[in-house]
Amino acid sequence: MILSICTISFRHQLISIEQLAQWARANHFQGIELWGTHAKNLASQPKFNKDWLATYGLKTTMLSDYLPLDADEDTLAQKVELLCHLAKHWGSKKIRTFAGNKGSLQTDEQAFQKLCGRLQSVCRKIAPHNLQLIIEVHPNTFADTVESTERLFSKVAAQNMKLNFDVLHVWESGADVIPAMEKLKPYINHFHLKNVSSADLLDVFSPATVYSASGSREGIVPLFEGAVNYKAFLNHVNHHADENIRQMEASLEWFGDHSKEILTRDRYLIQQLKQQSVAIA
Repeated sequence: MILSICTISFRHQLISIEQLAQWARANHFQGIELWGTHAKNLASQPKFNKDWLATYGLKTTMLSDYLPLDADEDTLAQKVELLCHLAKHWGSKKIRTFAGNKGSLQTDEQAFQKLCGRLQSVCRKIAPHNLQLIIEVHPNTFADTVESTERLFSKVAAQNMKLNFDVLHVWESGADVIPAMEKLKPYINHFHLKNVSSADLLDVFSPATVYSASGSREGIVPLFEGAVNYKAFLNHVNHHADENIRQMEASLEWFGDHSKEILTRDRYLIQQLKQQSVAIA
């Protein structure tokens, strides 16, 4: 896998993009998933861009933001234009968003058709920029189960709409992670990797908690210490017959405390698991 850190992991810390790039390089990460808020705030310092990041041997694997799909068309178009500009500046080929803000069971047919129309419109707007729109598997969005995600992609039918397979949220939906990945494989071009100690504590990842500096972090645990079996998942990825899966871009999405320490350790253990897979092969 091509492994990235997420700048959102450092959302409540006083740390510069230069410090993050230096640290990411020192710890053998290959990319950075840039939070849209950070990209917008850095726009006033144009020296920070894809070429600058490349001097650290890094690239921007994804620009993660939130498109206002329920807004009027002009508002949505302006946001899309801004993200296209920021993606070009940072050299990202992917813009991440969510499939609305209601779960699939709470979305009636009319709302579903409107959502698909908006996503088709966004895909058309970003196509001339050679960009992909990335939909994330996530609760309280239409892409909250394997079945609803398949339905969404089938209906939108845009070549430049792809899937961020968030392993934890797929598991949260009740699906078996490995069969779900195989079923959704035609759409996937990014993995999000994070874990929780127990299903009872999944609310720790709710936006209201995650984005609050004083929010609880109980339940957020290192990758190999939680309820999701990442050893099995990553072994499956490492031995996959499809090279695109073996070389998938992935982000360690850490929302807890002690970001550097945890990410460094998880990165090391992922690499160790990969080396063991190569030795066995």
